[in-house]
Formats: sequence, structure tokens, C-alpha cells
Amino acid sequence: MKLAEVKKITPILFAEEVEPCIRFWTEKIGFKTTIEVPEGNKIGFVLLEKDRLELMYQSFASVDKDNAATGVAARKGPSFLYIEVADIDAALAATKGAEITMPMRTTFYQSKEFGIKDPVGHYLIFAQQGAAS
Repeated sequence: MKLAEVKKITPILFAEEVEPCIRFWTEKIGFKTTIEVPEGNKIGFVLLEKDRLELMYQSFASVDKDNAATGVAARKGPSFLYIEVADIDAALAATKGAEITMPMRTTFYQSKEFGIKDPVGHYLIFAQQGAAS
């Protein structure tokens, strides 16, 4: 049996409104919008990219039209992303104003980490590996 070749994995996060997420990732983290799909007078889907990294957001209204079963599942709870960064202090400064869900901490595996919520309630943990050594 031949195994599937995985070339990339891109998270899709769901939200009532996509626009606050676009501003967060472009203005605070430096991502660029590469694809925007309208949904009525709002944005229904966006693909954000930075340095070969990708992140997608899709509105509940848009996913409902794509696949009703997925729309139901998307509303069940937030997603969690673990994001490795080169400079934890720069990440903390860039995300100033976001709700802190986990204060800066040092882990047993020598990482410095903190957690926030994005504008729609998804949990983001930023980590710098080896920063504690």
C-alpha cells in the first residue's frame, strides 16, 4: 500500500465575522491576505500567508453554504494553535491588547510561552523553544 504524500497542512478557523481576524494577523503578526471570498457584504473566507505559512478563516455563513454538517461542527468550540516564534518578547509586544489566557511561563522543556485569544475566541499559544536555557 502506498502512503499518501502530505505536502502541507493549513488550519481553517471559523468565526461569525472574519474581518477582525484579518486585521489581527496582518497588522499584528505581519501576514498578507492572498485570497478573499465575499459572502454578501462581508468576507466569507480568507487565506493568510507569511513565509510559506498559511492560515484560513471562514465565516459560519460561508461554511453553512459549503456543507451544513461542517457548519454545525464549526460552532461547537474554539480551536487551539501552538505557534513557534523566533522572539517571544516581540510576539508578546505584537499581540498587546489581546486577551491573555496564559501568562508568560517557562516550561520544563525549556520553552517560554504565553497564550491569548484571537479576536473571535480561538486560543493561540506562542512559544520560543530554548528561550529558557
